Amino acid sequence: MKYKIQINCCLIIILMLFSEFTSAQQNNLYKEAFFIKNQDTLKYRIMYPDNFSETRQYPVVLFLHGAGERGNDNTKQLTHGGKLFSDETNRGAFPAIVIFPQCPQNDYWANADVDRSTKPITLTFPLNNPPTKALNLTMLLMEDMLSKPYANKQKVYIGGLSMGGMGTFEMLYRKPDMFAAAFAICGGGNPDGAKAYAKNTELWVFHGANDDVVDPQLSINMVSAYLKAGGKPNVTIYANDNHNSWDSAFAEPKLLTWLFSKSKNEYK
Repeated sequence: MKYKIQINCCLIIILMLFSEFTSAQQNNLYKEAFFIKNQDTLKYRIMYPDNFSETRQYPVVLFLHGAGERGNDNTKQLTHGGKLFSDETNRGAFPAIVIFPQCPQNDYWANADVDRSTKPITLTFPLNNPPTKALNLTMLLMEDMLSKPYANKQKVYIGGLSMGGMGTFEMLYRKPDMFAAAFAICGGGNPDGAKAYAKNTELWVFHGANDDVVDPQLSINMVSAYLKAGGKPNVTIYANDNHNSWDSAFAEPKLLTWLFSKSKNEYK
């Protein structure tokens, strides 16, 4: 029995070391970078395609992390979603420039009034306030990236989860002509903003029906507004998922095929 326990402990240690090695490899693909505007700095990670060449054009993907990955280490934002794009197969099939900015701990991607005394939390999204500092810097970063000759302006995408899903909806509202397609996971937003981008940007919304952190009704409200404004969304509600519906969304075999097939000049 003692021998078996020792073997099991060794296997656990080996698996932990392999996980750390895989994570380090992933972080190496995403290069550490900083976007500075006046006195403000946005930390981000950026992954370029294999055999990147400035003489070619590539799709650009922006991914916004959740509230739990806020900070200043310029690493945690890769926790959820980083592997999706750095996976060897996906990276080979969909060569792209992928950007993961990190929101500071005391900031938020979206304009949101958050009441955490309720379950799910109560969220409202004022539409006419200026963008948060983190979102404003991200918009400026994207404008700078899209000024590069190697950025394909017809194939620009955004996605995010939880707080990042909220930021995705707000970014679409503030930059309705920037993105060809977007995916929002367990997020929410102000439905009145949907008409700004419904006819410009294709959308796939994911949420868990059992989400007790962010009410799935918030996603349903966004889908309804998007439909009323003339958009034709994809919607996936996972009957058994709680807040971590990003695990199911990232496992969708058609997600990246759908995303990278979209171009602004093709969307009607």
